[in-house]
Amino acid sequence: MDMNRVKQIVSSPDDIRVCYHGQSVWIDGYDEANRTATVHMRGRDYERHIVPVEELTEE
Repeated sequence: MDMNRVKQIVSSPDDIRVCYHGQSVWIDGYDEANRTATVHMRGRDYERHIVPVEELTEE
């Protein structure tokens, strides 16, 4: 996924399904300079992880 798409998803009112290594996640925010996103797993704990934007996929 590219950074522009991450920004669109974060600002969208729609529920857009995103995965990180096969796990469905919510994008909480992003760091454009480092090309990373802060995510947490859907329906599980709310522990946040910082992951490379390139490793996110859209369902």
